[in-house]
Amino acid sequence: MKPVRPEWIDKSIIGLLGLAAGVAILVTIGIILSLLSETLNFFEKVSIFEFLFGLNWSPQTAIRSDQVAAQGSFGAIPLINGTLLISFIAMCVATPLGLISAIYLAEYASKRIRDWVKPTLEILAGIPTVVYGFFAALTVAPFIRMTGGNFGLEIASESALAAGIVMGIMIVPLISSLSDDVINAVPQSLRDGSFGLGATQSETIRKIVLPAALPGIAGSLLLATSRAIGETMIVVMAAGLAANLTLNPLEAVTTITTQIVALLTGDQEFDSAKTLSAFALGLLLFVITLILNITAQWIVRKYREQYD
Repeated sequence: MKPVRPEWIDKSIIGLLGLAAGVAILVTIGIILSLLSETLNFFEKVSIFEFLFGLNWSPQTAIRSDQVAAQGSFGAIPLINGTLLISFIAMCVATPLGLISAIYLAEYASKRIRDWVKPTLEILAGIPTVVYGFFAALTVAPFIRMTGGNFGLEIASESALAAGIVMGIMIVPLISSLSDDVINAVPQSLRDGSFGLGATQSETIRKIVLPAALPGIAGSLLLATSRAIGETMIVVMAAGLAANLTLNPLEAVTTITTQIVALLTGDQEFDSAKTLSAFALGLLLFVITLILNITAQWIVRKYREQYD
């Protein structure tokens, strides 16, 4: 007969779990409140309309009011544009690579190959982003510039294309791993029914497996997009700090996270609009990623297939 565990142990465990959950919630609330309070201070100095719809970003304000450029420009549109441009390039790279690798691992690879390929692929997720930044700055960017020069193209030494390509490589394991789990969750009975009707394996994957797994795949893509939007080191080292409002991937651009790092580096006065703008950018980034995460969860819940 197994000994009966005292009731106070179960209550203690439940209390510890609840405490951990409460701490996580309080930390999240604290982060939001700290961002919000400093952002409100920033909007006392700069119009929220100028921040959200301004086309120029130049927060390098002068120390004294009688100096040139005493009033900086705090339009966030170039930063939002650069963030979305690099994220779009990254998703164009990561989506086909991640989905194809997930389909291969889930449907075609033998157990032996899967046991080798899947851990090897996920090693990419453990590489520090600063290493990806070195790879982008020292290998990918010079290669793109040299290749473009052979075709007569003028490519900046730091470009959105270089940062986007390397960022896409970085998030391939995220898409592959999540999509692989979703595809494996599709019941084998659906595949067997398709095979019983005479469909080939490729037809079964296209017409049965992928449509059934589509909500989860869409959710993984949105989560990967939010990961790309929040990346910093690769952009700092490969895309530069120039706040250019352009859709040309061959030019240098900057992102929200990069500017936050630049604004808060070194000794700063926290009562200046320049420093406070970093908190406004942080809150803007928080809202963007929150919307993406909520959208991903909504898609998964709404369109998820229920199997008995």
